[in-house]
Amino acid sequence: MASPSRRLQTKPVISCLKSVLLTYTFIFWFTGVILLTVGIWGKVSLEVYFSLLNEKATNVPFVLIGPGTIIILLGTFGCFATSRASAWMLKLYAMFLTLIFFVELVAAIVGFVFRHEIRNSFEMNYEASLKQYNDTAIQRSEAVDTIQKTLHCCGVQSAVDWETTAYYAEKGFPRSCCRFHSCSWADRKDLKKQIQEGCFVKVTTVIQSEMGVVAGISFGIACFQLFGIFLACCLSRSITNNQYEIV
Repeated sequence: MASPSRRLQTKPVISCLKSVLLTYTFIFWFTGVILLTVGIWGKVSLEVYFSLLNEKATNVPFVLIGPGTIIILLGTFGCFATSRASAWMLKLYAMFLTLIFFVELVAAIVGFVFRHEIRNSFEMNYEASLKQYNDTAIQRSEAVDTIQKTLHCCGVQSAVDWETTAYYAEKGFPRSCCRFHSCSWADRKDLKKQIQEGCFVKVTTVIQSEMGVVAGISFGIACFQLFGIFLACCLSRSITNNQYEIV
């Protein structure tokens, strides 16, 4: 058992560790809020692009939403464990931090890899969506219209891509391709009155850029957690070795 003088000398060290860990845990909790926000933003703003890749791609934002929610809860637990100076709770906190670290590291790696593998997948699926396009509110047709309106583009490589589709043969270009506020039925057969630039380059640029941001945030937060794991382990060990008790 540690002597009273040894324990007295250790108290300032443990108090300092507690203060630093509490500060870290608050920041960690806030990063959870950031992850959750980025995940929800990705779900809302990028879902239309993901829907043209494959069905599973729309679930990519949940890789951030899930850990973000867990981090918020874990950060709350970490504050409680640090305030109580409970050795076993701090060890449990460090273990959970380690698990979340690996989850976020995987999410970052997937984000970096996925953003470079979207080109072929998107081009193939976008071409298929054009061939199956109709204006009766089918999900992929809505996604095509949303992309063309938002990015001011038409077709895959250019507006000419629409001329080989069944929809063009029946009705002409979709309204989302029109360069003007509205196009008459006659205008929808006129290539010159359509946006000429294709969507492929614009969409892949947007997705690669946004996925890069998401992956970078995930990687940065994952690395930040290493510091918290170290602090939690140090505080837990100091409390255990010196039999520190809160008076």
